[in-house]
Amino acid sequence: MSLKPPAPSRFLVAAFYAFTPLEGDTLARLLEELPALAAQGNVLGSVLLASEGVNGTISGSDEGVGQLLKRLRSDLQLGNAHFERLQVKFSHCDRQVFRRFKARRKKEIVTMGVPSVDPRARVGTYVSPSEWNAVVDDPDTLLIDTRNRYEVAIGSFEGAVDPGTDSFREFPEWVEKELRPLVESRTPARIAMFCTGGIRCEKASSYLMQNGFPEIHHLQGGILSYLEQIPESASRWRGECFVFDQRVALNHQLQPGQHRLCHACGLPLTPEQRTMESYIPGVQCLHCKDLFSDRDRARFRERQRQWEQQHAGGH
Repeated sequence: MSLKPPAPSRFLVAAFYAFTPLEGDTLARLLEELPALAAQGNVLGSVLLASEGVNGTISGSDEGVGQLLKRLRSDLQLGNAHFERLQVKFSHCDRQVFRRFKARRKKEIVTMGVPSVDPRARVGTYVSPSEWNAVVDDPDTLLIDTRNRYEVAIGSFEGAVDPGTDSFREFPEWVEKELRPLVESRTPARIAMFCTGGIRCEKASSYLMQNGFPEIHHLQGGILSYLEQIPESASRWRGECFVFDQRVALNHQLQPGQHRLCHACGLPLTPEQRTMESYIPGVQCLHCKDLFSDRDRARFRERQRQWEQQHAGGH
């Protein structure tokens, strides 16, 4: 008896960004037209628009996702320069990874809070995934994970420094308080940084160079490109990669991993953490058991009860 081949993934997931100037008229038009185009193609996800560019993740059929990306490339009038191209990473999933579509205007497409930082003006040296292992393995490299602490906790590259930040906005303060003394004491030949898809490293490397740090390198395309291109047998990556959608985290095959979200605080949980006494589905986990009031937890319990009823009824 032969086994059936696995069913093809039904949904294409595209994570993308571009640092490119967006004028007010273009921003307004995109904010109006993207939701209609997404609805037409049954595409869900999130697109952030700012005067510095666009950043988003969407999910749907190949055709629907392709049409929305085509519209963005056309409306943004993206050219051939690196920062004028839409940087896109694709993966697949057998279920929709978003609940709705939203397009929002923001001050920054990735929030650092330092208006003078412009990746289009100056940025570090890109390192391709195929060359990344050599950089990581070099003892003269100071490797930095630019992501949030909860992302780092579930997976990172061997030997990477964790800034311990709760948001990217805290990165500049960490640089001055922690990184500068660390560089002065260790005198590395280079600083190498990485993030999920590359966008945070664009700003982080620009900030470091603007503030006098030499020899800044960063992983081109981020962790997602590395996992896509480097065989697991040769990988320096350990753990799973957090993503900001309902998949929660991806393994080395870019498939949903073992982590799940606590729907009270939104932080990822391992299978072991979900067996702890402190974990109540939809209500609390070890991270947030002391953060919420009794009124909050009662509200969470009711929300969880409604969710369980809907899914038990097949809705």
